[in-house]
Amino acid sequence: MVNRKLIRPSLSDLREQQMQPKFGNAQRKRVPPEQTNAEQYYYLKQMSSKTPMVIKLADGELIHGVIEWYDRACIKVNRDAEPNLLIPKQQIKYMYKENEVKGSDENVLTSSEMEE
Repeated sequence: MVNRKLIRPSLSDLREQQMQPKFGNAQRKRVPPEQTNAEQYYYLKQMSSKTPMVIKLADGELIHGVIEWYDRACIKVNRDAEPNLLIPKQQIKYMYKENEVKGSDENVLTSSEMEE
């Protein structure tokens, strides 16, 4: 019978192998954040300046007013001649500043951006 010696790498060799990346120097792509806080920033800016807004609902109705407050699911709109409204965000198609032309895509917050 042949006497064989067991060849086993040392612990330091194993640790060095584990520390080296398997796929070269490529870094993993970072996952984008779940929330960008763009919606909160937009609402806070419009609320603090009391900007008159136009909100178009999913059914086509236009609502004119100033955003008083918001939360995760809805916004409260103050109106001058009519009662104030609590609007669910799911019903909002888009919104824009009242003094801007509707055709301009600048400063328009769509419902897909609201969900971020």
